[in-house]
Amino acid sequence: MTEPMLDSPTVSASTALSRLPNQRGDQIKRRPPARLSGLRVEPTAALEWSQAIERMGYAAAATTPAQARRSWVERAPERQVLHLFRAASHGGNTVQAPWWLRALHRGDLVHRQAGFAVEDGVHELLANRPGWFYVPWVGDGEDGYWEYVPSDPGTSTGLPTTVTLTDAHLGWLDVHPAHENDPRPAVAVAGLAGLAARLTEIEGW
Repeated sequence: MTEPMLDSPTVSASTALSRLPNQRGDQIKRRPPARLSGLRVEPTAALEWSQAIERMGYAAAATTPAQARRSWVERAPERQVLHLFRAASHGGNTVQAPWWLRALHRGDLVHRQAGFAVEDGVHELLANRPGWFYVPWVGDGEDGYWEYVPSDPGTSTGLPTTVTLTDAHLGWLDVHPAHENDPRPAVAVAGLAGLAARLTEIEGW
């Protein structure tokens, strides 16, 4: 159906104009659909960060830390990574991030490669001893760790001795003794040299 012409002999100009929409009034009266009224939009930086830490490919099948480095934060230019991390964590927001990035943000590491060197050094040390296995997949933005399988208590709730990475101290490594129910406190280790010096002791816990 076509719109009536304003100069039609059967339709007056005033009648035709009355049928046109009051655009300004319509815009003022419009409201978001009820289903969207309670929608909360997450800040852009947080959304970008969730994508930045997402593991790409088959990181879960990695047998070394190097093979597990498949996210944007591990591959993109370091300055961009730091900028996005600081934007996402602005105002005290807690965001998931690798240990080395938190240390880099505080200035405790000079660059990202220094953190990678720690990971690779630990893996080289433990891979040359029987019983140690690397576990790459924890979650997006989380760190892999090493388990000493011979120390497994052997129950459904038991956890073997585990070496984890941390930014809580400048040794970068914690050892969690094997346990079944109540975890024992983590033992801070003084870096790769400290771990190498205590491995025999640790494997005997």
